[in-house]
Amino acid sequence: MKITDRIKRSASNRADLVYRPTDFQSFGSEASVKRALKDLTDAGVFVKLGMGIYTKAKSSVISGKPIPAQPLEVLGPQALIKLGVRLKKSAQTAEYNSGRSTQIPTGFVINIGRQRVSRKIGFNGKFLEYERV
Repeated sequence: MKITDRIKRSASNRADLVYRPTDFQSFGSEASVKRALKDLTDAGVFVKLGMGIYTKAKSSVISGKPIPAQPLEVLGPQALIKLGVRLKKSAQTAEYNSGRSTQIPTGFVINIGRQRVSRKIGFNGKFLEYERV
């Protein structure tokens, strides 16, 4: 069985939404796994969210092109957790939840504390923003 088939089957059986090449390391060498993920991305099975971060794809109703199966608000924090980043609520979200503000937080702002994160995680021009507090 090819590595692409094994990765595809493994991803369909998992509940995870975000994948890294290290998740499929047991299927072959690093280069062959990355090559298989690229092939699956080209086939529309996965969508690349950032460098070394993939998610399951679905077909867009409007354009028919592959898009992430879940919104970026769900996938972004999970991707950062997989990378080992400890997350906190953003200041805007905390103010809204406590009742100090009536401004509903918009965008994809995530509080990462004092950690250094330079990855761009996103899709189709929409990326996560990091708040360092």
